[in-house]
Amino acid sequence: MKQHSRALHQRITKLKLSLSKLNRKHNDYVKIGGRGSKFLIQCNTQIAENGRNGNVKEAESIFHKMSTKNTASWTAMLTAYAQNGQIKSARKMFDEMPQRTTVSYNAMISAYIRNGCNVGKAYELFSVLAERNLVSYAAMITGFVKAGEFHMAEELYLEAPHEFRDPTCSNALVNGYLKMGEVNEALRVFKSMVERDVVSWSAVVDGLCRDGRVAAARDLFDRMPERNVVSWSAMIDGYMGKGFFQKGFCLFMDMRREGLVEVNSTTMTIMFKSCGNCGRMSEGMQMHGLVSRMGFEFDNVLSNSVITMYSMLGCTDMADKVFCTMSDKDIVTWNSLISGYIHNNEVEAAYRVFERMPEKDLISWTAMIAGFAKSGRVENAIELFNMLPEKDDFVWTAIISGFVNNKEHEEALHWYARMIWEGCRPNPLTISSVLAASAALVALNEGLQIHTCILKMNLESNLSIQNSLISFYSKCGNIIDAYRIFLDVIEPNVISYNSIINGFAQNGFGKEALGIYKKMQNEGHEPNHVTFLSVLSACTHAGLVEEGWNFFNTMKSRYEIEPEADHYACIVDLLGRAGLLDEAIDLIRSMPFKPHSGVWGAILGASQTHLRLDLAKLAAQHITELEPKNATPYVVLSNLYSAAGKKIDGDLVRKAKNLKGIKKSPGCSWITMKDKVHLFLSGDQSHGNIEEIKATILTMDREMQWLYHCGC
Repeated sequence: MKQHSRALHQRITKLKLSLSKLNRKHNDYVKIGGRGSKFLIQCNTQIAENGRNGNVKEAESIFHKMSTKNTASWTAMLTAYAQNGQIKSARKMFDEMPQRTTVSYNAMISAYIRNGCNVGKAYELFSVLAERNLVSYAAMITGFVKAGEFHMAEELYLEAPHEFRDPTCSNALVNGYLKMGEVNEALRVFKSMVERDVVSWSAVVDGLCRDGRVAAARDLFDRMPERNVVSWSAMIDGYMGKGFFQKGFCLFMDMRREGLVEVNSTTMTIMFKSCGNCGRMSEGMQMHGLVSRMGFEFDNVLSNSVITMYSMLGCTDMADKVFCTMSDKDIVTWNSLISGYIHNNEVEAAYRVFERMPEKDLISWTAMIAGFAKSGRVENAIELFNMLPEKDDFVWTAIISGFVNNKEHEEALHWYARMIWEGCRPNPLTISSVLAASAALVALNEGLQIHTCILKMNLESNLSIQNSLISFYSKCGNIIDAYRIFLDVIEPNVISYNSIINGFAQNGFGKEALGIYKKMQNEGHEPNHVTFLSVLSACTHAGLVEEGWNFFNTMKSRYEIEPEADHYACIVDLLGRAGLLDEAIDLIRSMPFKPHSGVWGAILGASQTHLRLDLAKLAAQHITELEPKNATPYVVLSNLYSAAGKKIDGDLVRKAKNLKGIKKSPGCSWITMKDKVHLFLSGDQSHGNIEEIKATILTMDREMQWLYHCGC
């Protein structure tokens, strides 16, 4: 150990001596004030390097000690200021320049644009520039695009000489449109280009993938004359983002086999994320092995991605092994492992890592608070929350969402009010959480107040909030306002459609729900498993047996969506209500998995309606096996026996229920008064104002009888 320390000390001493000699040499070099062009080039290079590395003072020192300067020296210093956000110093340098060239103007224009300053100042310089070149036009078009002034960018683009347009200026315009989500406009510019480079093609492929138009992106990708790592990665990510894992994985293998382009850390990060999201353990381990062979195992970003992947796959032991082998852990590494444990409901393990962290950021605290809340340990979440000296909107959202997820909806609204009172602005996720709490309580007044806050914060156009409002109004029975908000959504997504379809279905408007579904198809949106749950529910409410069967069969044949237990429960309920109980039983027997209690519950309900004692007994038997404490099968079966004139059998069922200590859940209702929810259970006498309530009911009863006898 001592020998190691001595060797390390010697190396540090040598390094200090080398640096000292280098500094002396540099100072002497500058003091000499050499007049040769070689000296100027070296000094200008040092200014530029120091600027790029953030050493503005060092760059200034070199610049001011130079006895001879040329235009490149002034421009290098100007650029150094601009790269470090010192825009006023850059402009002062520009104004003091003894001679300006096109390069100087371009540097100052780029400085304004790079630092997000007023694009007007950049355009003033551009306007007085006599000899504009490719860089001038590209910089100015980029400036207008960043400022969102696309009409000016287009005008300048058309004004630029043809030799300057393609590909640089065109690429600037294409990238601008893509960043704004205007994919069709980007395609228009791309198609008009005479000359395209790999940047042009890659940008449009990436844009189409991000827009979900993977087939169009692949068509473009296959026609590319040259591909780089960006185009390959974009296309792979496009497939993975749409859930086409096999296509994405095969494309990755094609990239490896072709061998013309080397994968980089971005490509590998995409692969790790996709393997984790799609549950592909075998492929994920292959990727991990590939990273090791390629020498990327010391890349922190990739190691963090590997930890996340193994966590998503449920292998926290593997994630921990990767964590332990990392010599240089950053805060993202620690947060990745904490999030991984929380994702797998290993909250205690997550907390042990949290306590070991050398330093924690807000992400660490938020993850741990959310983890405790997710596991039902709300008190621990509150304790951590109160320990935080400064809280941002994400921490508040974590605690509020925790209450909502634990069905403590009143508490969620209380903490939301506290958040507002403490001056923290809620984000869209906060709003969505409290709207969900209001919907669960059917608290229309509270929801209306939240809607008012949304309007005040100019968040009414936020898609996630619009979707939450649709669900809120639907669950409160106000389907008219829900539909009005849906119509205001400029670009509805599948969640928007699911929310309004479910809203119509749950409020008894089955045909209207199916009309929205047809509109969804016509707009080119693909339904998911949630959509079909709502559609099947709509068919059930409207009694549309044939249509329901068609939708159920379409799931797999057209959309490759495997029906889940809840879809079977819906179709069983549909058949049962229509009196087709034997067909419903046949469907249950054909299920590829064991039916849950909801499926048998649908049979039990239909058997009661259509007086099918034989099927009621079958359904009751299965429900009692799945939910031994459920009183419903006993009650239904007892009533059916009585209806069939078999009073003795009915009494035996009731006796069996009582012997097992099973009690039927009492009826429940509630009202909201003065921002407080009052809950009433059948036969319950525990309310604090029970005597006043009884007296009021008695008074109302007497007044009603008096009115009846008076003939009013």
